[in-house]
Amino acid sequence: MQTDAHTVEPPASTRGGLQLMARFGVSSLVIERHDERDELGLIAVSDIARDVIAKNRSLDRVDAYEVMTKPVVTLDADMDVKYAARLLSDLHLSRDLVVDHDRNLVGIATLRDMVLAYTDLGETEETT
Repeated sequence: MQTDAHTVEPPASTRGGLQLMARFGVSSLVIERHDERDELGLIAVSDIARDVIAKNRSLDRVDAYEVMTKPVVTLDADMDVKYAARLLSDLHLSRDLVVDHDRNLVGIATLRDMVLAYTDLGETEETT
């Protein structure tokens, strides 16, 4: 899990989001909540490619909130890695936000990270 999840406050243009992704060498950003009743958002390079570039829209005129995923299915920080990996796999997601019991952002977990962590845990036998 990457505990240094990069965030951006709304409103942000997709160009600004891409510039931040390039600066930090990441492929997604967390869109912060407007207030405590709001939910976190997630914008990825693939969202911008699909909803902005492929449709010949302007990076400067399309706000991140127009193409981000919100609400985001989140993982509890205490969830066992095998269940987290199963959830992401079942939902066809490559990454997800990890939150604590108070819904505070803890980090971003990728399916790749989970598979590698599972291997590091010595899980080699088939389990259910």
